[in-house]
Amino acid sequence: MSEQALLLVNLGSPASTEVADVRRYLNQFLMDPYVIDLPWPVRRLLVSLILIKRPEQSAHAYASIWWPEGSPLVVLSQRLADAVRPHWTEGPVELAMRYGEPSIERSLLKLAGQGIKQVTLAPLYPQFADSTTTTAIEEARRVIREHGLDIQLAILQPFFDQPEYLDALVHSVKTHLEQPFDHLLLSFHGLPERHLRKTDPTGSHCLRSSDCCQRAEGAVLASCYRAQCIQSAASFAARAGLSADQWSVSFQSRLGRAKWIEPYTEAHLEELAAKGVKKLLVMCPAFVSDCIETLEEIGDRGREQFIAAGGEELQLVPCLNTDERWVEALVTLCRRAPLAL
Repeated sequence: MSEQALLLVNLGSPASTEVADVRRYLNQFLMDPYVIDLPWPVRRLLVSLILIKRPEQSAHAYASIWWPEGSPLVVLSQRLADAVRPHWTEGPVELAMRYGEPSIERSLLKLAGQGIKQVTLAPLYPQFADSTTTTAIEEARRVIREHGLDIQLAILQPFFDQPEYLDALVHSVKTHLEQPFDHLLLSFHGLPERHLRKTDPTGSHCLRSSDCCQRAEGAVLASCYRAQCIQSAASFAARAGLSADQWSVSFQSRLGRAKWIEPYTEAHLEELAAKGVKKLLVMCPAFVSDCIETLEEIGDRGREQFIAAGGEELQLVPCLNTDERWVEALVTLCRRAPLAL
């Protein structure tokens, strides 16, 4: 029986905090048509304009959270792969990044060189989005096709509603919930609204009503990022024993002038402070590994904003990272991954 390799895929990071490395990374990331879904000439012009000032700003943000070992996202993702390796007895375990290194191409070629013919591809995103899940899968397929690799893929599906994931999420925040707090904010990564419209199989699913997203099912739920975020948040809250007034959902990391899904995290932080919330817990369930969006955007800038608006304490709950319950859950989920058509 041939070995079944496991390839964990996360988003990626610049190679360093140098402006040139950040510019190179942002160019690769933003030029992905699944990220900025505009015609190539328009996308090229827009990204070129963004790259005038953004790399220097982002380099400063990365430098503020960079670890001696390197990018927190890459370091934590590698630690996750190391933690999973003893549990995945089916074959080798590798890590890849959609942007930057180690690349999906490099990792697949390495596995092919070892004679591996079956790979479970595990995009590490609980909720589905073209800009995360789809682009990782399509990049793997491109590498296999263009290099003529004899590799068959099984693909981990979005696991936002899987009991193993939800239980790991509850376990990871348990000690924080046992301490006094006023409110728990679940801040998910945002998306432009047009991304939801593009993946909506009905063409009519409501983009703004949380009630609508809570009722989503079938094909709509399978492709609606916002509905998956809201439903996973509600399922988590129920498992954690939280009442409706103890938690809320928002969306962070807006880029550009396009309309993004709401409510926006930065606005919601000020609203919570204005309502008298003093001690705020914040989780970022769209990420399984801490990164610039959690450590800098929420842990630094978000904390400063909340306190400036009248809050007293913002405590960032770490992502799942290498939590033992999460490692076991991930292995279980990957073993259930179906073969790709």
